Amino acid sequence: MQHLSPLIYDLALVLIVAAVISLIFKWLKQPVVLGYIIAGFFVGPNFNVFPSVVEIDSVKIWAEIGVLFLLFGLGLEFSFKKLLKVGGVAVITALTGVGMTMLVGFLIGKILGWNNMDCLFLGGILAIASTTIIIKAFDELGVKSQKFSGIVMGVLVVEDIVAVVLMVVLSTVAVSRSFQGIEMAISVLKLLFFLILWFLSGIYILPSLLKQLRRLLNEETLLIVSLALCFLMVVLATMAGFSPALGAFIMGSILAETTKAEKIEHGLKSLQSLFGAIFFVSVGMLIDPKMLVVHALPILLATLVLLFGKPFFVVLGALVSGQPLKVAVQSGMSLSQIGEFSFIIATLGLTLNVTSDFLYPIAVAVSVITTFTTPFMIRLSGPFYQLLERRLPRKWINKLNNYSLGALKVTEASDWKKILRFYFTNTVIFSVVIITIILVTTKYLYPIMPDNEWRGIITTLLTLILLSPFLWALAFRTKNRAEFAKLWQKPSQRGPLMALMISRLVLALFYLGFLFQTMYSAWVALAGVLITTLFLLAFRNRIQKFYSRIELRFLSNLNQREAQLNLTTAIETPWDSHMAILEMHAGLPFIGMPLMESKLRETFGINIAVIRRDGLIINVPNRNERLYPNDVLSVIGTDEQLRKFEEYIASSLQKTVEPTFQTEISLHHFTIVQQSEFIGKSIRETAIREVTHGLVVGVERNGERILNPESDLVFELDDTVWLVGNEKRIQVIINKQAE
Repeated sequence: MQHLSPLIYDLALVLIVAAVISLIFKWLKQPVVLGYIIAGFFVGPNFNVFPSVVEIDSVKIWAEIGVLFLLFGLGLEFSFKKLLKVGGVAVITALTGVGMTMLVGFLIGKILGWNNMDCLFLGGILAIASTTIIIKAFDELGVKSQKFSGIVMGVLVVEDIVAVVLMVVLSTVAVSRSFQGIEMAISVLKLLFFLILWFLSGIYILPSLLKQLRRLLNEETLLIVSLALCFLMVVLATMAGFSPALGAFIMGSILAETTKAEKIEHGLKSLQSLFGAIFFVSVGMLIDPKMLVVHALPILLATLVLLFGKPFFVVLGALVSGQPLKVAVQSGMSLSQIGEFSFIIATLGLTLNVTSDFLYPIAVAVSVITTFTTPFMIRLSGPFYQLLERRLPRKWINKLNNYSLGALKVTEASDWKKILRFYFTNTVIFSVVIITIILVTTKYLYPIMPDNEWRGIITTLLTLILLSPFLWALAFRTKNRAEFAKLWQKPSQRGPLMALMISRLVLALFYLGFLFQTMYSAWVALAGVLITTLFLLAFRNRIQKFYSRIELRFLSNLNQREAQLNLTTAIETPWDSHMAILEMHAGLPFIGMPLMESKLRETFGINIAVIRRDGLIINVPNRNERLYPNDVLSVIGTDEQLRKFEEYIASSLQKTVEPTFQTEISLHHFTIVQQSEFIGKSIRETAIREVTHGLVVGVERNGERILNPESDLVFELDDTVWLVGNEKRIQVIINKQAE
């Protein structure tokens, strides 16, 4: 009889039990992740009814690989561009929820008499919601088209990056065994430095590389290449002092910007499911019933924090960011669980040997409980809001509504704000690139050069050639020319503008001095800076052209996926209306009709803002535009209006398309002033639709809100008009009103 390896025996046991339990949970319509955790308990050392895993350490190694696949998959769904698009609402809401929950978790640990490290890790575990569980719950409950779901998804994107920062901060604290602010600040700055560097280099290199290899990349080779890149980044992140999981997440987020992202996700799905199952089974293997009984109080308190505390903090953050009370309540009650990142944070504490043994089982128990409660919390959010609306004083409700409306009326960023934002971004990005080039050439290239008198000169010349386009960009690259010119016309603003321009030049000279000081004496460095400066000024135009090619390639790679897919995204809309994106099918009665004859607006109160048809984008379609099968519509309306429309088309195959990418349309508003030519004219008479290629989606008049107004509505003085359409054309109307 042949000998069977203990590892194969363990894998057979793990997968058989996981398969049976997961099928049962699927039949019960419960999250399969919970089934894996319970399966782990059955095959673990603390449950003796079934055979147990023999080599737990080997299974843990497979589980570590599962963590890498899990984070790689999350990165593919994350995308740094999503983070830039989520806006202030998601950022404020997420940071409020995460920060306050982490503080409460830390205080609970102190009340229970735990040490500082356990308290800190408990706060981190409770702070991050589960993307996987929320997406599954939204799908099952059919609420993905409602306004609050878009905010929740934005919050989850922000929480993902916060979780990455938390992992670095907690690792630093764990290693130093102290809460020194300087060390944590250095670690966070180091993380930001490497994130920017990896993102810039990855976007510049990888999409072009995949494009060159496209003829060789079938399903098999693409999977192998993407996994190779993933584990390469895992190694690089580890060498830089970060966790392997962070490297997997970063590579996933870089590949998410490529046109191959969907194919990579599809190819990875089976591997991710396999190793993810092993990871969650390993989580369940650590459950000790005796320990759960002993620590029932912290489990109960942590669960209460997630069911009541975090929803309250999220509601508070959403209200502060200007969301209506209903949306805030629905968002808060959706984020009342913990999941994959919490397990990873708990695993980090065990790996570093800085947390107590009881913390991990507590995290697992709380996750199991809150996973069960998540669908009920989401389902009850609507009735709970109605209860609040009845019980809260009417003046409170009015104040919240007025604050929400006022937040939407925030004017465009000032000229100074736009210029300062550009200068800050420009300085940070090119400083990271310049510092990296100098460190690589002086620390790694110089030592391997032939040891002779030319070694320093050759290294310096190569460094200067590499630096020249980025030094030019740091010192001279311009943007926001119109805002700059407008400010320059004011004598009082010229001094600050000159100071900004000079500061960029000084910083570029400082980096040159740093390079020469590293290689030569002070006097030689000074002469080198002067000569190099004259050289850069003399060849400024050629360097600019060289940089322009670099920037063009980077932007082309960055926008490559959007250019290919040409999809649309949800945009901000006034009051309680929002955009849902729906796909039409041949069985609908209005297919083939002009919009005017379909009576969709009159019947449901909705507006169609965008039609996507086989790669063609029709922004703000006119009344004669016809609808065809497989058209993807971006529809504006309230939750109730959209619900009725969805129910109307639900009799046939209907599917919601994930709103992920930007369009050329956006939301703007202006106020009808005394000298406006619109006063006394109807929407139709102003031809505002034809002039702006826009759609009037709302009018506010004397505190009354008119959503999706009819075309015969007559404008009056002080009306606030909300338009969705082409940004440049709408801006012309807004500028006329401001004159």
